[in-house]
Amino acid sequence: MTDDSVIIYQEETEKINVALKRLLKGSEAKCALLVDKDGHLVTRQGFTQSLDTTSLAALLAGSFASTREIARLVGEPEFSVLFHQGKRDHIHMSLVGDRSILVVVFDDRTTIGMVRLYAKEASTELEQIYSANLAKKDPQEAGLSEEFTTSASDKLDDIFHD
Repeated sequence: MTDDSVIIYQEETEKINVALKRLLKGSEAKCALLVDKDGHLVTRQGFTQSLDTTSLAALLAGSFASTREIARLVGEPEFSVLFHQGKRDHIHMSLVGDRSILVVVFDDRTTIGMVRLYAKEASTELEQIYSANLAKKDPQEAGLSEEFTTSASDKLDDIFHD
């Protein structure tokens, strides 16, 4: 089993937030969320006060997972962009790398074309942030000594195997 979890440090979160703010300003969307494929909210920007972003993140990840199965049934590896159109609000979702979903909520003050353009730019920027983050996945890069990680692992083994 491979460990495909991602640790996002404060520095990366700040860079992600800057990218999301740029997306919102350019596209004139209401809000943007970055969600991991497991349904956890990574970060959010914009007008999210009226949204239950935790539930929304989980449901959007579930939507992407079910759409992945639909894609497989029709012979596609995955659909990388989803769009939901409502009467007032619309949702644009796109994959960012292998682990995240960029979600943009917008209304009729902008167009799907503008949202797609700025979401694509933001996705490219977010992928670069994630790529730079991969080097930090090594515990020593994160500031943890090998002795500490071994000790912590041994203690967890003792707790769960007694």
